[in-house]
Amino acid sequence: MSIKLFSKNNCMQCKMAKRFLTEHQINFEEINIDMQPEAIDWLKENGFQSVPVVTSELATIVGFRPDQLRQLA
Repeated sequence: MSIKLFSKNNCMQCKMAKRFLTEHQINFEEINIDMQPEAIDWLKENGFQSVPVVTSELATIVGFRPDQLRQLA
């Protein structure tokens, strides 16, 4: 399963989502919008206004939602 975490620098919810995925040994690709600003366009086109955003084939999760992130484990 392909999981992407859209994040940015100095974002506490992003850090918590990243830590949750790492601690639960869930492989993911991090896309930092501060380092890859072209990803902002994709987020806006898909209606997202904030990060973190976690995308996978199963779900799209906005914000730090451990209840929903557990579904990816």
